[in-house]
Amino acid sequence: MTLLGLALLLLWLYLALGHGQFWRTEPVLAPAPSSPAPALPEVSVIVPARNEEAVIGTTLASLLAQDYPAFRVILVDDASTDRTRAIAEGFADPRLTVLTAPPKPPRWSGKLWALAHGAAAAETPLLYFTDADIRHAPGHLAALVAKLETGHHDMVSEMVRLSCASLAERALIPAFVYFFQLLYPFAWVNNPLRRSAAAAGGSVLIRRSALDRIGGLAALHDALIDDVTLAGRVKRGGRIWLSHTDLAESLRRYEGFGEIWRMIARTAFVQLRYSALLLLLTVLGMGLTFLAPPALALWGAGAPRLLGAAASLIMLATYVPSLRRYHLSPLWALALPLIALFYTLATVGSALDHWRGRGVEWKARHYQESAA
Repeated sequence: MTLLGLALLLLWLYLALGHGQFWRTEPVLAPAPSSPAPALPEVSVIVPARNEEAVIGTTLASLLAQDYPAFRVILVDDASTDRTRAIAEGFADPRLTVLTAPPKPPRWSGKLWALAHGAAAAETPLLYFTDADIRHAPGHLAALVAKLETGHHDMVSEMVRLSCASLAERALIPAFVYFFQLLYPFAWVNNPLRRSAAAAGGSVLIRRSALDRIGGLAALHDALIDDVTLAGRVKRGGRIWLSHTDLAESLRRYEGFGEIWRMIARTAFVQLRYSALLLLLTVLGMGLTFLAPPALALWGAGAPRLLGAAASLIMLATYVPSLRRYHLSPLWALALPLIALFYTLATVGSALDHWRGRGVEWKARHYQESAA
């Protein structure tokens, strides 16, 4: 047990100090300089939308209020059965184009098909892919372009601020960001010398030349985790950048724990490439990393208890920055082992759904096994 405690302490020392400092809540996208460059590239903002009548008006209003001088918004209605299209057309703004996506071909994800349709209609050097449920501050687009241009990046993506109002959101949403950063430390993603690549699909600014270089969105048409796949393809021959942002926030709400369970289960087993071995390793890894230290601290004795307590304190400390970003009490860190258990069980549930033939369901569509 002493050896186990020592191993857990060394693991958390590595994660805290050597794993790209994954727990940091930086970088954060900075506002654009007050004196913009004289010649800014034109941007096409592409918004895929399927049954988003509750939020699409807010999203489009925030996009059309951008203080960027040269942009257009292309909303691609993806077979909505509600008032999404009617609300969009009601803006009657010449900068807004509303398109209808053709029927989705087999093995395409609906979102990527809509994005590809919008990209084909755009004629600008920069494309900004954003979700239909995100509200943007007026300076958001300008800040993105400034980061892309000054950093000479091919793609810039951000983790927008997620809703954290309900009890389920306060308990689980900061951990969603925390675990994402554990998988893809932002410092490693932003380092051109490292292979690690990721993006947050709700906010992606990309050069058309980079998209053409990888074969366009058709090259990843069946990727259910399209943002990470896109980032990996772009980084192979270019530079990408991933950050947090305070200039955009998600309007998507999760009122109950079941909704977040389904959100996790939708792609968790996809992330593991449908591998039973990777699932087993994930369950063991999550158990050893997040459950074993507090268990040893609570029920161990002597040196093992002290080592487990030290590992637990480091673990909890790494979670506090994520809690502070969402203005939550650091005391929520005490629930991290239980939160990790919830995410682990949801991942197992994702695998069970796949093995039962349920596939992936999203926006009333069912997707069978696809390459991630």
